[in-house]
Amino acid sequence: MVRRRVPLVTLPLIAVGLVAGGLWWWAVLRLLLVPGETGPVEGAVIAGGWGLSLLPVHVAASSRPALLTRARLTRAWRRRRSGAGSAPS
Repeated sequence: MVRRRVPLVTLPLIAVGLVAGGLWWWAVLRLLLVPGETGPVEGAVIAGGWGLSLLPVHVAASSRPALLTRARLTRAWRRRRSGAGSAPS
């Protein structure tokens, strides 16, 4: 088994994620157990957490930058110069 160190920068992010997850579960349980006493704050927390869960996993940053070459660009992507119309001359 390979041991890896967790960078100190990620520890606060993990803590924020755990706190946010705890708040979300608190709001969900409060809505399920005492629906008459819940307000717009609980609804916003539930809707926000649910909305974040819909983000696909592949939205994470890539380790290598995406390189766009001239060959991959389509004609619609090219910026037109002034005076260059779309109609053939």
